[in-house]
Amino acid sequence: MATPRLSWHIVRVSTLHGTGVFAARDIPADTRILDYAGRRLTPEQADARWPVNPDDPYHTFYFALSGGRVIDGGQRGNDARWINHGCAPNCEARENDDGTRVAIYALRDIPAGTELLYDYGLVIDEPLTRTLKRHYRCRCGASACRGTMLALTDES
Repeated sequence: MATPRLSWHIVRVSTLHGTGVFAARDIPADTRILDYAGRRLTPEQADARWPVNPDDPYHTFYFALSGGRVIDGGQRGNDARWINHGCAPNCEARENDDGTRVAIYALRDIPAGTELLYDYGLVIDEPLTRTLKRHYRCRCGASACRGTMLALTDES
């Protein structure tokens, strides 16, 4: 009988925002923790579905891939959709070579019990106004927090 593989993560309530993902055990640097799963959409399909929740229009589980598709973690997704944003992340999202899949990797050793965070670096196709930054407000609390989950340019 095969030995069951222990999960690297657990899901529970986060002090940062809603639901979060935490290290279930010590995670060594560069460990592939889990894939980001969900239904594959075209950008047009993703745009047509927005807002997924009219009461909270700036919260989605979309993950845009360089290969041109969008993963909707809200449909057929997995625990990766609950990983919160952090401006000083301990994880990163890495795409495969053809831009069709993404996995979450540890950037450094992560002690058991630590919340897993990656920098969303959201890109919006409109001017980054103060209001838009507020809609995508960051709650990470890092000393170097930029105040938003949006990717900032030199002009923003």
